[in-house]
Amino acid sequence: MILIDNTCISDDVADKFFVCNLDKCKGACCVEGDMGAPLEAGEPEMLKKIYPKIKSYLSPAGIKAIEEQGLYEQDVDGDYVTTTVGGRECVYAIYDDRGILKCGIEEAYNDGVVDWKKPVSCHLYPIRVTKYEAYHALNYDRWPICSPACSFGEQLQVPVYKFVREALVRAYGQEWYDKLVAAIETKE
Repeated sequence: MILIDNTCISDDVADKFFVCNLDKCKGACCVEGDMGAPLEAGEPEMLKKIYPKIKSYLSPAGIKAIEEQGLYEQDVDGDYVTTTVGGRECVYAIYDDRGILKCGIEEAYNDGVVDWKKPVSCHLYPIRVTKYEAYHALNYDRWPICSPACSFGEQLQVPVYKFVREALVRAYGQEWYDKLVAAIETKE
């Protein structure tokens, strides 16, 4: 366990390997699971703000679900998550010409249409954050659909914390990330 400021980071974040391998998994994380992607405070408002700009990037089924159910919904705990199409894929997920699911928000971001990449929970994956009153717990989420990413990460020798560096800096800041790297390198 690594302790930095108000965060508790699982050793697996440092010790396990991960690099998404979309050719193998086809973006299954955008369609598997029991709910849409968790949303942070302020992200529902961001979805409202960017929706007119990203709508053309979304699938007809995603647009229809948004029009019928909204841009986001509440889960059983009262937290906000992205809406899904028929309880399956995220409304913001789109299939490319190879049948791989990608994020329509991220595609709009990559094209310079919006300046918000995607929900931070998606950006951080395979790290899942549990927020407690006094601290955040960052854990590596093991999911069978991501086995190809684990193998690919091990082949390339890319640990989880390096794979999600950009997302960790986005969520906690560069200074925090530098402390994480120093703690991991000192531990080795």
